[in-house]
Amino acid sequence: MANDPIAAHYELGFERDRLFSEGEPRLELARTLEMLDRFLPSAPARLIDIGGGPGAYAAIWARQGYDVHLYDLLDLHVQQAQQTTEAQPEHPFTAAVADARSIPEPDASADAVVLLGPLYHLTEPAHRAAALLEARRILKPGGVVAAVGISRFSILLDGLWQGWLSDPLFRGLAERDLLDGQHRNPDPVRYPQWFTTAYFHRPEELTDEVSRAGFDAVSLHGIEGPSWLMQENWSDPDRREQMLFAARAIESEPSLSGLSAHMLAVGTKPAVAPPG
Repeated sequence: MANDPIAAHYELGFERDRLFSEGEPRLELARTLEMLDRFLPSAPARLIDIGGGPGAYAAIWARQGYDVHLYDLLDLHVQQAQQTTEAQPEHPFTAAVADARSIPEPDASADAVVLLGPLYHLTEPAHRAAALLEARRILKPGGVVAAVGISRFSILLDGLWQGWLSDPLFRGLAERDLLDGQHRNPDPVRYPQWFTTAYFHRPEELTDEVSRAGFDAVSLHGIEGPSWLMQENWSDPDRREQMLFAARAIESEPSLSGLSAHMLAVGTKPAVAPPG
């Protein structure tokens, strides 16, 4: 990833604090943890956090008693994750550099594999398929995969919320995203808030990709629902409760999955390998 726009975006350092507000989890983090608490096996299960960034999730799971091993493609993120684990020596986790398509873990060695970022930064279908197949390889039979995609419609909704749709440059960006899901920031230096190179999924496309990788019982869940469009109200306890209620109320409604900025697909590795 060196010398490409994805690396340049994350080297700005936003990711370390993005999921928190005054030290407390923001909507995306709170809801992702809440949902994964239902699907992940109980601690002390062995959990592989692929594309785990600076370690926000890994640190929490380690404190919950999981045996956590984080991998990320960026040196900066791995360094930050190592600083995080050093700050909680009673609840350590490991962090190392690796590509989501080639994880240095033995076959059938993990109880759960989480991919909260790689799928939307692997813009080619074959590369996403390779990452999912790698997750399947390192999972034990019956193990859980949890993979996140960004909604195809998030760019339009974000532009509407922020008032960016009056900008011709942003409108062209949104039109391309809606057409083919290939998100390319036309001016990342001036507009880092417009994100970086990514692929934005349609809801059904995300579940199809996970299923084609050989996972069973794949389900899709909207993480934030429409509540992410009013995140400026997160610090108000009453509005926060309303935001969480709205997100939970429609999280499994297929017709509304695309309203969420992030979508979570969950599946299991078959307990018995298919013949042939």
